Amino acid sequence: MSFGEKILQYKEDIIADLAELIAIQSVSGYQDQCTPALEWMMKKAESFGLTTKSYDGLAGHAELGQGGKLCGVLSHLDVVPEGNNWNSLPFELSVGDGYMYGRGIADDKGAALINLYCLRALKESSVVGKNTIRAIYGTCEETGMQDMEVYFKNEPIPDMSFTPDSNYGICRCEKGILQLELYAKTHDGTTLTQLHSGKAVNAVPDTAYALLDCSETEDHQLLRLADAKKGNFEFYYTIDGMMVLSRGTAAHACEPHKGLNAAVALIDLLTSNFSLPSLGSVCSFIESCIGLDNSGVKMGIKTRDSLSGPLTLSVGTVHIDEGYATCTIDIRYPVTMNGENILALVKKAAANEGLEVKVLNHTAPLNMDEDCELIKLLSSSYEEIMGEKPDLYSTGGGTYARVLGGKGVAFGPVFKGEESNIHNANECLSVEKFFKHAQICLEAMYRMYTAQ
Repeated sequence: MSFGEKILQYKEDIIADLAELIAIQSVSGYQDQCTPALEWMMKKAESFGLTTKSYDGLAGHAELGQGGKLCGVLSHLDVVPEGNNWNSLPFELSVGDGYMYGRGIADDKGAALINLYCLRALKESSVVGKNTIRAIYGTCEETGMQDMEVYFKNEPIPDMSFTPDSNYGICRCEKGILQLELYAKTHDGTTLTQLHSGKAVNAVPDTAYALLDCSETEDHQLLRLADAKKGNFEFYYTIDGMMVLSRGTAAHACEPHKGLNAAVALIDLLTSNFSLPSLGSVCSFIESCIGLDNSGVKMGIKTRDSLSGPLTLSVGTVHIDEGYATCTIDIRYPVTMNGENILALVKKAAANEGLEVKVLNHTAPLNMDEDCELIKLLSSSYEEIMGEKPDLYSTGGGTYARVLGGKGVAFGPVFKGEESNIHNANECLSVEKFFKHAQICLEAMYRMYTAQ
């Protein structure tokens, strides 16, 4: 019997606590909603007899052991907005057909709770540790990781860490992340009076709508063009003009090809019928410099490398009204590329459309040595439970691993080929695979805690 199997004795408690945690609507960007999730986790840790500490309601840890190496397992308690098209209530844990559903179940509340129960299992099994191990929690991972900035101003970076906030096997490379806001000082369009889409820079929006001040002839032409365009459109007449509703498919910004961007599809439709100046500078930029392509080719930033693959680009939000016009874009660039060079090219393209650029977040890539001690420890833990060695891979996703100074990687919880719908409706995890992850996580934490 592996040590990791001991986590299964807590299965019913884990599911009951997970229902409570999912019910906390800790949408990233709304700190008054996120702090209660951290407080809930700290209180639960204390009920297990663990030592806790938190900072400004943004981040904290539960700790076991004293001395030796400092080991960490990092996860986040904030979630992306719920979005649309759920088959169940997003902030209510639902179990059916062998899956658990709820916003945050896969990203990252499910794994966050498992980390805490692993500490409980180590403590209640009276394991004698040689090191100190912490379950570290944050509440701003989806919006720039300011939580970890605060945390690591007060606490040391662990000697070795992992974050179960990606996929299995072991993620040794994470692309650079460049998140930008592009804006005009005012909306300079005429035909387009409003356009709104998206709530998060790191998610492909699944709905968008526009209000148009146009002629009846232009209305009819737009309806005919919609049949030939990529996307799903609905048309309504209102007292403010014609409203066009665009429906797409949500996805994580690191994999924009898996979704259909409702905002970009809508702008593509509008620009086929109206001049770019009549739609305004933001729409002109999106059509001329991005379009339906996710590679950045129109701005001259298309690139790739053998370690981490191609650059991806996604429009996250677009908000245009009488007094403002703004959009956000999310760029994930290969680990061997220079983010500042990419930023310079985006600024040049934006300036040509009269737009200003604000950097919301720029996080450098991560590239770990595959023969390091940490990867060997995690690999052996995975093999103990699964009976095979894990693959090493790269991702466009951004995790806490990249703030760990080359001393941490992403590891789990989603298995290859498993449905999870991260950043989409009906986010889920297989119950069976969730508890396989729990065993792997406990095995890894046990080995970290007891390692020489």
